[in-house]
Parts: sequence; structure tokens; C-alpha cells
Amino acid sequence: MIVYCYPKCSTCKKALQWLDDHHITYQKRHIVEECPTAQELTEWIHQSGRAAKTFFNTSGQMYKALQLKDKLPTMSEEEQIKLLASNGMLIKRPLVVSDQILSGFKIKEWEGLK
Repeated sequence: MIVYCYPKCSTCKKALQWLDDHHITYQKRHIVEECPTAQELTEWIHQSGRAAKTFFNTSGQMYKALQLKDKLPTMSEEEQIKLLASNGMLIKRPLVVSDQILSGFKIKEWEGLK
């Protein structure tokens, strides 16, 4: 299991603590320094069965600065994925890559992790 996170993110800290508390082994990756590639994101998004737009960090400063709320609906999935791959701060975090692909920290979703 790989967990992409941002060290200063309070949600990421809570998620990592939850994993530790549940004795779940993971590799931690800095989402900005080791930003997933467009190819990786494409694979994970398709594996998740969710739309690419759900992987955006909608509360982030960059999302707001780029006015993505208005732009995403007119962008193709490929364009959205390229944009996500261009800057890790655009990706909703933490991002878990394992049998499941999870973005954000929702305990009910995370309870199935091993």
C-alpha cells in the first residue's frame, strides 16, 4: 500500500495515525515531491470506478486560483488527469493506492484496508 500525502496536511496526519493505530503497513510518499504520473492516475482512476473530477482537492488554494470549479465540467478526462499530474497539490489527499484506490480520509471507506 502506498499513501500519497502532504506532510503539513492535518487530514493526512490523521489518516497516517489511523493506519498506525490499526497496524496497517504502508509506504508514505510526498504527493508534491513524488507526484503521480498521468499514466498512474489514469490507471488508478479507472480502477476506482470514479470520475477523474472526484480526485481534485476542491478546497485547495490552487484549485480555487485556477478557477477549476468552472473549468472542470468542460474538460475531458484526459485533460483533467494531465492537470492532476502537473501538481500534487491539486490531488485530493491522502491518496491510497492498494487493492482499493481511496482519496480523502473517510473512516468508513478506510475500514476495509489491510
